[in-house]
Amino acid sequence: MRRKDREVTNLDEIRDIIEKCKVCHLAMVDNGMPYVIPLNFGYIIADNLLTLFFHSAKEGRKINILKANNQVCFEMTCEGKSLNIENPCNSGYYFESVHGFGQVEFIEDVDEKCHALTLLAKHQLNQDFVFTENQANSVCVFKVVSQDFTGKKKPAPEHDTQ
Repeated sequence: MRRKDREVTNLDEIRDIIEKCKVCHLAMVDNGMPYVIPLNFGYIIADNLLTLFFHSAKEGRKINILKANNQVCFEMTCEGKSLNIENPCNSGYYFESVHGFGQVEFIEDVDEKCHALTLLAKHQLNQDFVFTENQANSVCVFKVVSQDFTGKKKPAPEHDTQ
């Protein structure tokens, strides 16, 4: 990372950023061309691994791409705000983000699918749901396991009231 002063490597700080983010952009490669989609997600951070959980329809372009090439890049950014600078050439944005690389693994085990859906619902809705086997089997559930991820932030100064 070029701007080491903005890098976040502490797992607790990364967890705090992820908690604020509700959409993860998942990038993949489709026949040599980039393809990026926004997805809701759930997650676990354990043993220096970040595992992101997603659900989707069982078929479609995304699923076809991921079955052909499971290597992905992901990015999530928390809502920020513009810097209060009069010169637009020197303007910027306060932000917090997490970025990384990993491999997609499709989840077939019903108990693991239910657990992943529970984590996803907990993160998105802040509620605990119990999913049934029928609900879990009605969707595709997959995860991205990453040991190559980092956070980045440019926090607003405490005195900035913009």
